[in-house]
This record gives sequence, structure tokens and C-alpha cells, in this order.
Amino acid sequence: MDARKYDEVYTIEDIYALPEGERAELIDGQLYMMAAPGLDHQDILGLMFRKMSDCTESHQKDCKVIIAPFAVYLKEDNSIYVEPDLMVVCDRSKIEKNGVHGAPDFIAEIVSPSSKSMDHIKKMIKYREAGVKEYWIVDPIDKRVYVYDFNKDETESFPFGEPVSSRLCADFTMDFKEFR
Repeated sequence: MDARKYDEVYTIEDIYALPEGERAELIDGQLYMMAAPGLDHQDILGLMFRKMSDCTESHQKDCKVIIAPFAVYLKEDNSIYVEPDLMVVCDRSKIEKNGVHGAPDFIAEIVSPSSKSMDHIKKMIKYREAGVKEYWIVDPIDKRVYVYDFNKDETESFPFGEPVSSRLCADFTMDFKEFR
């Protein structure tokens, strides 16, 4: 995720003006171009989506599971635009055709080499400030899952192969052992 000119301030209009097929995220007026995801990323995302969808259908029927690319406008201004890999939104009034307006309840980001510091630092801070309740960073590079429970101000780290459960949906457990 390379940032474009650091001295220039970008807005959501710049996101909308990108050429067809180009994707970027906007954090505090800085534009970060997104690389195409790899196969491990997509396999992890597909598995997480399937398992979280099953869980919410059984236990959290008001919640909607959404996968990227789908916009999240964390603030009312036009300085932040992100596309989390996976999110769960339980207040459906936040969901509009053009994206989610406000904080999702759960967000998962799957790290790629180019997004590591973005996911671990910038996005984590923004998600916490916006009111996301639970944030997972799935890191296939380090073979770890970092779970942030912002309501309890707790952070845990799990190696791939150890079960990881969500506080949002109690039956959602993953171990990522097939990605070790």
C-alpha cells in the first residue's frame, strides 16, 4: 500500500475518480493504493466469510456479513474511506448501497506484505476510534491472528492452528491450521 504524495490532501472524490479497476483506501487525507490479493488471502477470506455467515444466520440474524470490496465511511467527513476484507454490521441502518456509514461491529483484515503496518497501526487506531467492537488481523506471513476487543481494551495473539473465537458470534471459531 503505497501512499501517494504525502504533502497532498486527498478526499473521497479522489477515490471515486480512480481509473476502473484501481482500488485505494483513504486515511486522514492520504491515499493508499491497494495491491491485488494473493491466493492465500482469498482462501482465508472465503473460509472466514462462510463460517461467519453460518454463525450470524444461526445466532445474530440482524447482522450482515460483508466482504471486500465494499466501502466503509468511518466518519462523516470525506477524509477516511476503507475497504476491510471482512466486516459484520449489526445495525443495518448503517448499510447503504454505496457502503457502510459508521463503524462495523467486527472487522477482519488479512495482512499482505504491502499492508502490514497499515493494518497493525493506522487501521487499528482508526477502527478503535470509530467504535468497532472487535478487530482481527490475520497474518499469514507471521502465521498469527491478533484479536482486539476494543470494548474490554484487550488484545490477544494466537498462532495458526490454535482456535480463535469471536466475541460477536460465540459459535464462530477458526484455527487457520490449513494455512500453516
